[in-house]
Amino acid sequence: MTTDLHGRTQRLELADQNLRDFEAVVLDATPEGIVLNRSAFYPGGGGQPADHGVLLWQGVETRIAGVRKGDDLYLIPAEGDPIPPAGTVVTAAVADERRSALMRTHSGLHVLCGVVFREYGCPVTGGNMEPMTARMDFNLPEVPPGFKEAVEELCNAEIVADRRIDVRVLPRDEAFAIPDIIRTATNLVPAEVQDVRIVDIVGLDTQADGGTHVASTKQIGRIKVAKVESKGRGFRRLRITISD
Repeated sequence: MTTDLHGRTQRLELADQNLRDFEAVVLDATPEGIVLNRSAFYPGGGGQPADHGVLLWQGVETRIAGVRKGDDLYLIPAEGDPIPPAGTVVTAAVADERRSALMRTHSGLHVLCGVVFREYGCPVTGGNMEPMTARMDFNLPEVPPGFKEAVEELCNAEIVADRRIDVRVLPRDEAFAIPDIIRTATNLVPAEVQDVRIVDIVGLDTQADGGTHVASTKQIGRIKVAKVESKGRGFRRLRITISD
């Protein structure tokens, strides 16, 4: 399977993270999910939630409240909204404000991960995000004095540095030959995935990742480390917010 195909749906957002509007053909549709031949809706994964948006067809609007991965990629219509029948050509729009905020937040988490790994050598044990707010968990046995303030300052220095964020796809063997390509405590890339998508904050952080990102660190805005929490022996949770 190619990296840009899920079931019968071509995933447009993997090649163009700024794509918000596109046309597609409905392959199947029920109130539980609509399958398109092509889609720019990010389906969620890696802590990044799915996109929202709308489908426009024959003068009708269907709101998309989420996306579900199965044998196909299913767009979840809002409850009670009309369902376009199979064969319908639709104009789709991804909710821009939500997607853009999630791109900034996801890239901000990669900056956080890169800084903590570089300075303290800590692998990631978990993470999650919503637009402009997120948390990341680290295996950090002891919290050094001034840790919270130091991490925030270093993250924002990387943002000001305007580091380029590149995305590429590599064969599995080539991808895993990159040092520290997996920053999580366990490898979350399934064994059957032979083409690995790489997100590279040039000079700071290179990871296997399937999410959407901004083009440079400067586009993130500003990171605030709001809180450092203890989540059990040796595990620390950093909560961050993103602002302009």
